[in-house]
Parts: sequence; C-alpha cells; structure tokens
Amino acid sequence: MERDSAIYKRYIEILKKELIPAMGCTEPIAVAYCAAKAGDLLGTMPDLVEARFSGNIIKNVKSVIDPNTGGGKGLETAVAIGLTAGRSEKKLEVISEVTPEQKENMCRLLEQKIIRIEPMDSSHALDMEITVRREKSSATVHITDDHTNIVYMEKDGKTVFRKESEHREEETGHGYEELSIENIYDFAVTACPEDVKDILERQIADNSRIAEEGLKADYGANIGKVLLKSFGDDVINKAKAFAAAGSDARMNGCELPVVINSGSGNQGLTVSLPLIVYAEELGCSRQQLYRALLISNLSAIHLKNRIGRLSAYCGAVSAGASAGAGIAYLKGGDLKVIAHTIVNALAVTSGIICDGAKASCAAKIAASVDAGILGYEMYMNGQQFYGGTESFPRESRTPFAMWGFWEAAECLKQTKRLSEL
Repeated sequence: MERDSAIYKRYIEILKKELIPAMGCTEPIAVAYCAAKAGDLLGTMPDLVEARFSGNIIKNVKSVIDPNTGGGKGLETAVAIGLTAGRSEKKLEVISEVTPEQKENMCRLLEQKIIRIEPMDSSHALDMEITVRREKSSATVHITDDHTNIVYMEKDGKTVFRKESEHREEETGHGYEELSIENIYDFAVTACPEDVKDILERQIADNSRIAEEGLKADYGANIGKVLLKSFGDDVINKAKAFAAAGSDARMNGCELPVVINSGSGNQGLTVSLPLIVYAEELGCSRQQLYRALLISNLSAIHLKNRIGRLSAYCGAVSAGASAGAGIAYLKGGDLKVIAHTIVNALAVTSGIICDGAKASCAAKIAASVDAGILGYEMYMNGQQFYGGTESFPRESRTPFAMWGFWEAAECLKQTKRLSEL
C-alpha cells in the first residue's frame, strides 16, 4: 500500500483514534467523564444529580471496580468520583489523579443519597445523560455512541453545545467502511514503522505493565495466575494467561492505564498481549511485532465495525480471533492463513454473550485467545469451518437477537467471504 494513498492515511487516523489510553473499565469511566463535564458546567458541587443510562451502560458499570475509589463500584460511585475528583480534560483518564481528600468527598457525596439513577429508553447502545442541580441552577451533559462523544450540553435551560448524533451503533458502523482483511494485511506488511511506532510502543508498554501487575498481585479471580499454575508456561498458555491477567487487574480496580481497542480495555489487552508473548518466544523483531499488532488491532476494529461500541455480544470474541490472526502472521502466515484463522476462531466462540464487565471477563478473554490459536492450528492442519451460519436477519428482533445472537451474526457475516479466499 502506498504511503501517500488516502487509505493508508485513513488507517493511520483510525489507529490514532482507537488506540488510546484509559484507566479503568471504559463504561464507568465514561460515566465519570460525563459527570465531571456536568460539574464543570454547573461550576459548583450539586445538591441533586439526575442520571439516565442505556441498558448496556448499566450492565457494564454494575459490577466492575473503579480505580481510585477504594474498591467502589456501580453507577452512583462512577458519578460521585467524577463530580468530586474528575478532571474532564483527561477524558478516559478522568479519574487517574485522585487525592485522599477527594476520595473522602466522594464518600460524603454518596452518603447524601442525592444521586438518582434511571434507565434510559434509547435506541443507542451507548447512551447517558447527567443533570446536576444546585438551588436554581442546573447543567446537563449528554453522551452518545462513543465514550467521550458529547452531543449536547445545557446550562440553566439554555443550549450551550449541540452535535448531531450519527446513530453509528446500528447504521454506519463508526464510518470505517474502508476496512477489510485484504486491505488490513496490505497495510500491515507495507506500513512504515515510524508511522506507527509511538502508538504501538505505548500499547506494548502499558498493556504489558498491567498484565505483570495482574500476575503479581491479587485481583478478582486471578485467572492469569490459575492458568500458569495449572497448565504451565508454554507459549500458548502463557499468551492466554497474560491477556487474562491484564483483565484481572483492570476489572478489579488496578490504577494503571490500558491502551484500548474499539472503545474497550479488555479488547485492547486481548489483541496485544498474546502477540507480545509469541513475539518473544519466536524471537521476532520489533518490526515483525508491529506488523502483527497492526493486523490484530485493525482486524478487531473491522470485526466490531457493524456491531458497535457496546452490545450483548462479548467483544473478547472478535478480539481473540484477531489475536489469532496476529499470531498467524508472526508464525509466517499469509493473507489466506490469517483470513481462515479468523473464520475458524469466530465459529468457535461467537455465541458468547456479554453479561457485564466484571472479574469473569478475564476467563472469557482466555477462552477467546485459545479459540484464536486453535483457529490457526486448525487451518495449518488442513481443517476449517465454512461460512453460511449467519442466519439471524437484522429486522428480526427476536429474544435471541436481544441477547447477542444478532450481533454474533453480524460478525459471522464477515467470515463467509473470508472462508472463500
């Protein structure tokens, strides 16, 4: 791919937009960011907070522990820490710098019971609106589609900012129609390392650091530690364990940042850590690792393209398949091997639903990485699954579709063409 081509430049833009640092699970962090912006707009601490959230936000905030809160979790905690300690200019690192006094202020705010939470009837999977009030003054902030995508702000009944919502969750898929496995492979194998070095080096450093922390300390169910203790440290198990350990730490309050993918730290960990482990084991050069990471990161973004930021479909599935694609490249695989690795992996784990962000995400990540590696090994042994299983029509909103099968079908649709390569 030519370096000065429009698509090359677009892929660089996508990487810069998607591979950004975040501290904590991105849904409660988005809530904290929204609350911090509302507090900034009000200009004082509120005496009443009215907050509405879409079902997927509620699901993903309920059980995950927020960093810098002393083990707190839930929507009220995310709102309270955003109001008392949030630095909105830091966006997804909004609560990365919290003082002991601010933690005490958060606890006092929670004790006042002034935060009122309601579900939002919205067609957007990612949707939230927070209104803060004090005496006769009020401020409202509305975020839709992306974790920091503010579409509306109001102060004392007057609109101060409005942005047209693009309803990307179900129609335009974030505008990434240029992505395809063929173009991703072409870009990855021809990309100038200097164009992607800074982005990928931060992903390698930050995600490796939190994985090491997850293996060192006690977080959640310690899936990473269990894997290493029970199944040894061969490269396959180590790849799963490191990815799981990063999630162990992240889902349970670790105060270290993660470079995310598709709006998710867990997906960012899944697409990167197994490749880092494999590259070290295989003695790959830094440039080879960069190219594998480009395949993995962009494939995951591509697979999530029609699904959206949040859904009832587990994002670790597409990320694990993409990790398998990156590993396939590190082991000498070409476009055909990479494509069939993705097809095989998705056929194994596409039925996993997202039942909310929490400690068990680490186990889902391990299973998804395992499927990605199995997908590669299957194809190298002359075995493969074929397309044709994507039979849930978009217009058929059955109960099954509501639980993620429609999203899985959308992901599987993309495998039918790949299976014919």
